[in-house]
Amino acid sequence: MSSIRISGTLLALAAVLTLAALASRGAAQSGAPLRSGAVSLKVTEIAGGLQTPWSLAFLPDGRMLVTERPGRLRVVSPTGAVSQPVSGVPQVHARGQGGLLDVVASPSFASDQTIFLSYAQPTARGARTAVARARLDADALRLSDVKVIFAQNEDPAGNNHWGSRLVFGRDGNLFVTLGDRFDHRDRAQDLGSHLGKVVRIRPDGSVPPDNPFVGRAGALPEIWSYGHRNVQGAALHPQSGVLWINEHGPQGGDEVNAVLPGRNYGWPVITYGREYVTGFKIGDGTERDDVEPPRHQWTPSIAPSGMCFYTGDAYPQWRGSVFVGALKFQMLVRLELGEGGKVVREERLLTDLGKRIRHVSQGPDGRLYLLDETDGRILRLDPA
Repeated sequence: MSSIRISGTLLALAAVLTLAALASRGAAQSGAPLRSGAVSLKVTEIAGGLQTPWSLAFLPDGRMLVTERPGRLRVVSPTGAVSQPVSGVPQVHARGQGGLLDVVASPSFASDQTIFLSYAQPTARGARTAVARARLDADALRLSDVKVIFAQNEDPAGNNHWGSRLVFGRDGNLFVTLGDRFDHRDRAQDLGSHLGKVVRIRPDGSVPPDNPFVGRAGALPEIWSYGHRNVQGAALHPQSGVLWINEHGPQGGDEVNAVLPGRNYGWPVITYGREYVTGFKIGDGTERDDVEPPRHQWTPSIAPSGMCFYTGDAYPQWRGSVFVGALKFQMLVRLELGEGGKVVREERLLTDLGKRIRHVSQGPDGRLYLLDETDGRILRLDPA
């Protein structure tokens, strides 16, 4: 009889401890309060059930477009209802870091219903980063008039470093970030190659005549800047309109850069990074007169991903900050900017969440929305 009572007591105690652990885990993942100076926030789960989400874009009516790397595009309602996959998405090379990557809506989406997708496009020899334009019927969950408007001029084998962020400039032209494909890093310095570049094209894929290398022999006219490794975060500065990016270094040397036309950003000649296996330095050092220095760098690498400038009213103390998702270090980084766009402070948020933050975007409600790649969720930061 006593043994039964003891066993019952132990079972009850185990149940209490299990419930406490689950409650603690839930608090850490959704609804958890956090503080940043005078800002008090909580993390709210908006939607779940996504598989390796990569990008989030808002439509004018508040619905969200979310890409899943295996090759699916979803429409998510403001209340978190996730649609069936949108039909008509191009075939993707869904291996390694490749697949369906960024999505952005046309600046005139309300009238033209046009979206742009970047993805790893399979070819006979390998794969390449490509950009397609299409008309979206968000109610019927269908793409039509799908047209590839850009593709890298090289398609090597391999599954890494696709770049793939898409950002519209104020003039209506489209910036596309392109990775070096990992095994071909020296081509980042070659103006005859798309590898390791940022390009600037018109929405129809043609080249703007004021691009910096137009008319230069041996240079591809769509190139805007070069010497990049793997740019997975990009956003326009809200005052200057200059494109800012973050890019992955190897062991160290993750960078935040303000991207100016025709400039060299160093990779793999000038970098803070080191070789993965040996730890040996790469290139010729960290500075050179003809190379643009980073606005900020991380050593060791945090694996930065999507980024945005915060301009809303939900957390006024953060207005003007740059937010960057981190994969390896599983956190959200806030960079505070001072005069001349100098990074004067770094704050690390959501470090207890333990999730790979793939993307961060400001919603029409002025709040920050995050893609949790680990658990396939959309999260929102709410004032507590």
